[in-house]
Amino acid sequence: MAWVLKMDEVIESGLVHDFDASLSGIGQELGAGAYSMSDVLALPIFKQEDSSLPLDGETEHPPFQYVMCAATSPAVKLHDETLTYLNQGQSYEIRMLDNRKMGDMPEISGKLVKSIIRVVFHDRRLQYTEHQQLEGWKWNRPGDRLLDLDIPMSVGIIDTRTNPSQLNAVEFLWDPAKRTSAFIQVHCISTEFTPRKHGGEKGVPFRIQVDTFKQNENGEYTDHLHSASCQIKVFKPKGADRKQKTDREKMEKRTAHEKEKYQPSYDTTILTECSPWPDASTAYVNNSPSPAPTFTSPQQSTCSVPDSNSSSPNHQGDGATQASGEQIQPSATIQETQQWLLKNRFSSYTRLFSNFSGADLLKLTKEDLVQICGAADGIRLYNSLKSRSVRPRLTIYVCREQPSSTVLQGQQQAAGSASENGSGAPYVYHAIYLEEMIASEVARKLALVFNIPFHQINQVYRQGPTGIHILVSDQMVQNFQDESCFLFSTVKAENSDGIHIILK
Repeated sequence: MAWVLKMDEVIESGLVHDFDASLSGIGQELGAGAYSMSDVLALPIFKQEDSSLPLDGETEHPPFQYVMCAATSPAVKLHDETLTYLNQGQSYEIRMLDNRKMGDMPEISGKLVKSIIRVVFHDRRLQYTEHQQLEGWKWNRPGDRLLDLDIPMSVGIIDTRTNPSQLNAVEFLWDPAKRTSAFIQVHCISTEFTPRKHGGEKGVPFRIQVDTFKQNENGEYTDHLHSASCQIKVFKPKGADRKQKTDREKMEKRTAHEKEKYQPSYDTTILTECSPWPDASTAYVNNSPSPAPTFTSPQQSTCSVPDSNSSSPNHQGDGATQASGEQIQPSATIQETQQWLLKNRFSSYTRLFSNFSGADLLKLTKEDLVQICGAADGIRLYNSLKSRSVRPRLTIYVCREQPSSTVLQGQQQAAGSASENGSGAPYVYHAIYLEEMIASEVARKLALVFNIPFHQINQVYRQGPTGIHILVSDQMVQNFQDESCFLFSTVKAENSDGIHIILK
């Protein structure tokens, strides 16, 4: 019996010794030289899913995963979203993968789902003006689409559709239980939506987004299941390859310490979870006709012609009221801003600025407005917001002669630019701005500033040598010196109820 107990102790001590020996090498195998947590966190499964970690009560895994077969850029810092370069018109595979666990979403088992792939703007400011930007692209490239499906190369997709009013989207049905790959072609390049300056513009980034839906009780594919997207830039053919090579060469020149700040380039791009695109499920249901394009190419330009009844800057009387009424104030409400846009011939942008107050509109820079509205309307809107009126062609200063002043005194004051009349009272001159150098414009502006009924003015004369009256003609107005000073008086016209104006 003692012998048996002794053998048990020997066996037990041997097992403990072997177990300790097996543990002794763990620290050496997973030491600092062989194990780096940053390397693990940089793996795609951690890198591209950390921004969308599920909350409590939610499923740990998204139902689907979309993988685009295109390499990511190596010049992207850690914790930043991946960036993928694509060539214009080249076919790229997007693998549609079923990522459900056993028992998840049994309602779609054995059924088809619908996915909409679209190319959209990454920049939030351009997202607000997507309709205008895409209509401008359509105007400049009639008959082309921003996004197409390469149907011969695609696998497992059914009932593919493209809508003429949705140039940046394609849709199809597919069975999650079967292998499915959609090959897409992006035909727009990033620099097409950059304001032209002097060449070498930095192109705007796009997003490839996939929204997937299941059927509702009415058989329509409107119940949202999953959405994911990735950031891309599109270059002219072979431009993406050159850009990828350039980024790789730049990274090779960096030190090992600097390289740790950047994520490696992956052979494929995993689309990360995101919110569904607004109205994605109804994009192909309500197909309203597209309005006339409002985006203009950089070569096109228009100039705004002021209304003939508009006042020049700094007008007095009614002119000042009209000028101030046409200027939008920072305190303007959303409704007042909409009315201002309509009044100033920007009706095509009322929907775009439907949530803008006066302060919001005035905060936009000239570059913002050009990018939003195009070159012509952007500059016109900027000038209207800043109340930039057309510079008058001629400015004259006019004072109404007091009844107690004599003609001789009036001539002396006008000639000598005196500031007082014979009785010691100061002369007050009003500025008259002429956009048209014609006699009728002089009469109209005089009537406006001095509250004279315009229909009562028969003729405008200028007092010449020895007191003669010279009819003011268009040619005489064209020979007025800029910033000339005049006194004027009115006399009753003979054989009528009108008056004559005499400039002195």
